Amino acid sequence: MQSEGNLSITYPVMEHFYTLQGEGFYTGRAAYFIRLGGCDVGCVWCDVKESWDASAHPQMSVAQLLEILKGCNPEIVVVTGGEPTMHNLNPLFGAMKAAGYRVHIETSGTNTMTGNPDWITLSPKKFKPTLEENLPLASELKIVVFHPSDLAWAEGYAEKVNADCRLYLQPEWSNKEKITPLLIEYIQKHQKWQLSLQTHKYINIP
Repeated sequence: MQSEGNLSITYPVMEHFYTLQGEGFYTGRAAYFIRLGGCDVGCVWCDVKESWDASAHPQMSVAQLLEILKGCNPEIVVVTGGEPTMHNLNPLFGAMKAAGYRVHIETSGTNTMTGNPDWITLSPKKFKPTLEENLPLASELKIVVFHPSDLAWAEGYAEKVNADCRLYLQPEWSNKEKITPLLIEYIQKHQKWQLSLQTHKYINIP
């Protein structure tokens, strides 16, 4: 049973929408996305730079978000950003899990993980290091590859995640024509990796 206090806690929400998961293991599955404002990473090729400033986005309460979810009743809710680990996610995740939703997070892992999500997509970035404590928690490791040198960097992270963690290489969107053939060849030689594509961009959905 959620307390009134937990339900009244608010988060800066840049956007929220019902769509299909476009990347990684759950590609093609229906999912409701909640994009929180605030980021302490600052990737130069980020495609949602408007999410970085938490103060630029409206505050929404846990109760409001639960009410929205009731309207479409998704099996999966994905919390992303920005960088969602900047926030204490215990109230939000606790309420969503109590309501029966499967809760996923997409994170660079730059802060302590809260909320006990059901699935953790860990996507380290060179702009700020992932906390070592978060590496064993990853359900899937997704490395966005912009330059061929990123592959050696990716291998360093692959050595630190748990044995059951799924390993994905994903071409950075603006450089995909050059990088995708490279990744195909690399994965053929290093078969622990799989290719992840931003399929939502190919089919023009959020």
